[in-house]
Amino acid sequence: MRLWLLFKELQNLPHVVRQDIEALLEKDPSLRTAGEVWLHAGFLSLLWYRISHAFYLSNFRFLARLFHLLNRIVFSVDIHPGAYLEPGVAIDHGVGIVIGETAIVGAGTLIYHGVTLGARRLTRGVRHPRVGRNVVLGAGAVLLGAIEVGDRARVGANAVVLEHVPAGATVVGNPARVLNVAAKGGDAA
Repeated sequence: MRLWLLFKELQNLPHVVRQDIEALLEKDPSLRTAGEVWLHAGFLSLLWYRISHAFYLSNFRFLARLFHLLNRIVFSVDIHPGAYLEPGVAIDHGVGIVIGETAIVGAGTLIYHGVTLGARRLTRGVRHPRVGRNVVLGAGAVLLGAIEVGDRARVGANAVVLEHVPAGATVVGNPARVLNVAAKGGDAA
């Protein structure tokens, strides 16, 4: 049964990877071809996470942790195999990213280096942020606890987010405060 689950997860991987490549090409102007993406550390760390996640979901926890460890050593990216990143997430640079076990990140989200999606307390259950779709997480942003970040929100560099962020909002500072909230479907910048 576990092998069948793993087979199904790995069978879907090329489709997911294709969406990740498209997202990165759209969001990183320094990349011009899909071939360049295969030399991009942020993309490769996301790919290693996806493999680790497939093993985790299939209950091959040792192999999941092995890929997780290798990702940490090679790319300095620590994405727990239990976290869920939808297809189409883009990681720019990658170094220093930490994403906890119960975190969820929506498609179209751009994550810069040094971002932390962490817990505030040592408890069981959901304890990490839930990030909506098409969100920008600025370099060094720290989001802590079981908070929600709405679709199209922007979190400024080095912001410390401890409360929910409305859809379309731009938040900055420590602790983060809302600068503005864009009209529905608009741009929050």
